[in-house]
Amino acid sequence: MGFAKSEVNKKICLLNGGGDCPGLNAVIRAATKTAILDHGWQIWGSKDSFGGFIQPQRMVLFTLTSTQGSLSRGGTILGTTNRGNPFKYPVKNKKGQLKSQDYSQQVIKRFKELALDALIVVGGDGTLSIGHHFSQAGLPIIGVPKTIDNDLLATEVSFGFNTAVQTATAAIEKVHTTAASHDRVMIVEVMGRNAGWIALEAGISGGVDIILIPEIPFHIKKIGNKLKQRTEAGRLSSIIVVAEGAAPLGKKPVYLKQKNTAAQPRLGGISFAVADMIQQHYQIDTRVVVLGHLQRGGSPTPFDRLLGTRFGMAAVELVAQNSFGRMVSLQCGRIESVPIEKAIAHQRLVDPSGELVKTAKAIGISFGD
Repeated sequence: MGFAKSEVNKKICLLNGGGDCPGLNAVIRAATKTAILDHGWQIWGSKDSFGGFIQPQRMVLFTLTSTQGSLSRGGTILGTTNRGNPFKYPVKNKKGQLKSQDYSQQVIKRFKELALDALIVVGGDGTLSIGHHFSQAGLPIIGVPKTIDNDLLATEVSFGFNTAVQTATAAIEKVHTTAASHDRVMIVEVMGRNAGWIALEAGISGGVDIILIPEIPFHIKKIGNKLKQRTEAGRLSSIIVVAEGAAPLGKKPVYLKQKNTAAQPRLGGISFAVADMIQQHYQIDTRVVVLGHLQRGGSPTPFDRLLGTRFGMAAVELVAQNSFGRMVSLQCGRIESVPIEKAIAHQRLVDPSGELVKTAKAIGISFGD
């Protein structure tokens, strides 16, 4: 077999960081097969984000059999973590306390020891920001956008989002029947951090009555008015989908209480707060369903398998072109590339005046505003 497209004997590495996401294995599989079959390169995988650069035994060499059967699998065969930032790596001291240490120079040293020609970093804004820092330090970095939140700028969609929306929509559909059986208000809380994309698209697709998202602060009176209108029209049950980062007008989002005060704050609990307000002010029987990590799990949809495969192949092609410091991106249905710094400049949020919000309002969905 000849490899005319690029020079042979290159060694590249791939890692994924942050939360797990349906479609990650499709990226890993496509990058591995493209590197080996199309270019004759060697490809390594760093377990648990940058773990392979900090602990050598966590660096693995991929072969064609390494990714066999992984296309339809959820999660990631490499493992992942949202606590693997080499610039602030958590290490336990003698007292068992977690302290942050800078392992970035060790990562660079290990990269050179392995004689790697490129590092493909698959992740959301946090992991891509780390990749960008290493790119500025001189490492040849390629980024691949990954997040179920769909909040990464410079790509129309990130893989994993479609699967999360499908999971949330299926849950909403099931909630409809139990809500109708008991004449209740059912609140479904979904992920998304500071972006309301999952709530918005699943809410419209699932036929909900109220959608609460971070980009549109809500007022409990507006929610109450909507529920009252439905009751007066003989519709005794209602469905509300709320994004975890949503908040009432003039108030901050709700965070989960954590025993470890050093841990990163986690959004969650707004659905219970909304339920309490509805029951307190309007005496309407209300129940809550928090989907949580169900949205991250399970087999990726065909859309996410395909997008992940396209991204994985395109990332390796950028290496072949020596186009470093860039992220693969979906633009108007085509795979393009953009500077990583552009992708992490700020979050991609729902436009309160955008077409999707207008569509939802036109068919009678309230945003509590």
